[in-house]
Amino acid sequence: MTSITITDSDLDGIKDQVIIVTAGASSGIGLATVKRLLQHGAKVFASDLNPLPEPENSTVPFKKVDVTSWSDQLEFFKAAKEKYGRIDHVFANAGITANTMLLEDDVDENGNLLPPNMKTVNVNLIGIMYTVKLGIHYIRQNPKGGSLVLTGSASSICRFAAVDYATTKHGILGLVRALYKHPQLALRINAVAPSWTASNILPPEFVAALGEVVQPADVVARSVVLLMADEKRNGECVYSERGRFWEVENGENGFHQKVKDMMPEANVEGLLEIAEKVIQASVAAAAVAAAAPAAEKLEAKQ
Repeated sequence: MTSITITDSDLDGIKDQVIIVTAGASSGIGLATVKRLLQHGAKVFASDLNPLPEPENSTVPFKKVDVTSWSDQLEFFKAAKEKYGRIDHVFANAGITANTMLLEDDVDENGNLLPPNMKTVNVNLIGIMYTVKLGIHYIRQNPKGGSLVLTGSASSICRFAAVDYATTKHGILGLVRALYKHPQLALRINAVAPSWTASNILPPEFVAALGEVVQPADVVARSVVLLMADEKRNGECVYSERGRFWEVENGENGFHQKVKDMMPEANVEGLLEIAEKVIQASVAAAAVAAAAPAAEKLEAKQ
């Protein structure tokens, strides 16, 4: 990992840019990011299940959104585009705490094992995937491009025993790794991976017990805004802990270089390039196949 510093001047490039914050904008990291964006002159459209507190409630456009609902998110993006005429950056910030460990022996009235509670997966991963798809679609319409920033966690890069939560946060980093080099993406994608941070996910008594380990939400907000403002940053994951920052993915001390160093004889990237070409060919073939019935109907009409 490479240690980085974030100064206020590093964030000034966000001035006059349009950012939408999907979910969690009313508290914790989401609210801190809204405040930080406004402080640096950005234009913000926010969403959450709960209304924004004052003074943001009186000044920031807001829409109530359930991130597990595609239609809710779609209407949110459409409203932001109508309000500002464009979208420059999207902060995909949906996240709730763990709901299942997969170790439960809970059964129904017939004694049959019940399926796991998928609420955390639906919010933290499926909801984020909805946001990413919509963000790509709308940012592509912006001639200047833009970026997506996804909220991961320290558990995106570390072992953590909250099973469904850690799985979704690994998934967030997986989205960044899968998309950032995609030739059709045409925008930047990054993630933040905060350690213990003051938010509604953590009960107050738990925060008190952790003490100085818990960092203010504005620490994370600074890393979010940096990834938007710095046009050179792409495919990165910024880990934050007690006010300090590290970039995890890239550079000579990054994860991917370390993997190469550990397996010098392995051609991981070469194999992945082959796999990517196969996937792209499969996607293209599927698109042609899907379009064929429509083409046949058009020929029949002619």
